[in-house]
Amino acid sequence: MDDINQHAPAPSFLGNRWCQLVIGMMCMALVANLQYAWTLFVAPMNARHHWGEASIQLAFSIFILTETWLVPVEGWLVDKYGPRPVVAVGAVCAGLAWVINSYANALPQLYVAAFIAGVGAGGVYGTCVGNALKWFPDKRGLAAGLTAAGFGAGAAVTVIPIANMITRQGYEHTFFFFGILQGVSILVLAMLLKKPVKRAAPPPRRNFAVSKVDYTPGQMIKAPVFWVIYLAFVCVAAGGLMATAQIGPIAKDWGLARIPMSFFGMTLPLLTVTLSIDNICNGFTRPLCGFISDKIGRENTMFFIFIGEGLALLGLMQFGSNPYAFMTFAALIFLFWGEIFSIFPAICADTFGSKYASANAGTLYTAKGTASLIVPLASVLSATGGWNLVFIVAAVITIAAGVSAKFILAPMRARWVEASDNPVAHTKSASRLSHWPEQTGE
Repeated sequence: MDDINQHAPAPSFLGNRWCQLVIGMMCMALVANLQYAWTLFVAPMNARHHWGEASIQLAFSIFILTETWLVPVEGWLVDKYGPRPVVAVGAVCAGLAWVINSYANALPQLYVAAFIAGVGAGGVYGTCVGNALKWFPDKRGLAAGLTAAGFGAGAAVTVIPIANMITRQGYEHTFFFFGILQGVSILVLAMLLKKPVKRAAPPPRRNFAVSKVDYTPGQMIKAPVFWVIYLAFVCVAAGGLMATAQIGPIAKDWGLARIPMSFFGMTLPLLTVTLSIDNICNGFTRPLCGFISDKIGRENTMFFIFIGEGLALLGLMQFGSNPYAFMTFAALIFLFWGEIFSIFPAICADTFGSKYASANAGTLYTAKGTASLIVPLASVLSATGGWNLVFIVAAVITIAAGVSAKFILAPMRARWVEASDNPVAHTKSASRLSHWPEQTGE
């Protein structure tokens, strides 16, 4: 079934769900620079104003926390009013933030801009992922993965032009130019977004648990199964972030960062080559593992992928002193880690329905913010037990998440979905959640 309503007349071009998916990916690509291109501006800003890199990077922390923790609110607005107004406001915020950065001559202005940028990025990210989940109830993993991959693709395309413009015309002009360009472009694309059409027939049956009941965010957070999913997200996100955030310092401490390596006919420092490969793996894995999870089930995919990440972390610890092994295992870590941004939104919609998918996935997405608060622990661990302790702790919690996904989450979620879909069994559960969730016929 390619169209979301197979008994309705053929949809218009913009009403085709694949077209809506591409529009969402383009919005994600355009807003990605708010996160991934930030590092290019830090040194020029510090050279101009002498604020100190730590003070400048505080703006990035404000951005990440705002982007993450406001997504549930933005998702609720999407479910209530549709994707268009939320992305439109996100576009204005994304453009305005960088324009403010271009004029900022004091740190408070930079921090205000970071908050506004977080609102914009969260609005676009949460909307596009949630909309993809609704348009593709039969291919949630693939749709969420492609949408999330767009978030990295945009930075990959624009990082060189931004770097060149900073060098030639200054960071202020670059902030202003790309702020206007990205804001206007996302605003135009926002006008093309549409709410999904309600399907007249259910999608093909799955060999894994998919709920027919829609739960509101308030009902969802009362369900124990949600907190098991949330904890797994936090563990894997924290384990991956603890390692990936430290790749640069680790390479420098091991004396590998500046080793010359050949890469597509160019000779570049090992760290530069490693980060380039890592970003490719990080983007590629999202649609790949999302597609796999559509076929074999979310928990089965999580079991193999999370354990694979843990083994890659241990491999980097054991063999990372070799330059080629360092590049290989670092790439595997990113390959096994990036898929959390496709599998977790998909399993959330599988468990709690499509109608409130944007708000529900946004609530789950706060696990990324929770995990980011744990990341500084890596510095404490490295100071007390060296990098080996960081790898061991990250590997243990990641492997534990994989095992628990298979042997705790899978049966728990299957019982939850069975009880939800059984009107008699669900009556007791519904009374605890205050009222019956709406049936969608999914």
